[in-house]
Amino acid sequence: MLHYHNITAEDMKNGDGLRTVLWLAGCEHHCPGCQNPVTWDKNGGIPFDEAAKKELLDSLEPDYISGITFSGGDPLAFFNREGVAQLIACLKGMNAKMASKSIWIYTGYTWEQLMEQMKATGAAESNALRYILTHTDVLVDGRYEQQNRDVTLKWRGSSNQSVIDVPASLKTGTVVLHCD
Repeated sequence: MLHYHNITAEDMKNGDGLRTVLWLAGCEHHCPGCQNPVTWDKNGGIPFDEAAKKELLDSLEPDYISGITFSGGDPLAFFNREGVAQLIACLKGMNAKMASKSIWIYTGYTWEQLMEQMKATGAAESNALRYILTHTDVLVDGRYEQQNRDVTLKWRGSSNQSVIDVPASLKTGTVVLHCD
């Protein structure tokens, strides 16, 4: 079961436009200088139940909300993938308005690591990751590196991280940046 720490409505800092952010629990990276170390424990926070799902969906309902950002913790930690895939499937299956909302994901894994994991993991893990990525618009990848901290960068904290256009990257088989 997913655990989360917060649902932030009308956020302007974690992706294009006005967004809802789901701050998930659980991260295996433990980056020095992380801004959210409280989210590292996969059993921390609050169980993501039907009330949380309703809160999340209600926050996405207004037309002026561009989409959802999954952050944390790490939404792509192995133990979060199935739950994230189920949430995305719920959003995409609701109605045309919800299906059109953009999806952003922050992860400590690099694009290359995720591509390797899709090849190397068992069917269930690979299918969940594949589903997530094929329904994600933008992925902010890579561990936060304190020595590469740069507050001038858009949507990321350190210069080693990339803001990736996922559909274009999957189509071309190489990383296509959403922005530099």
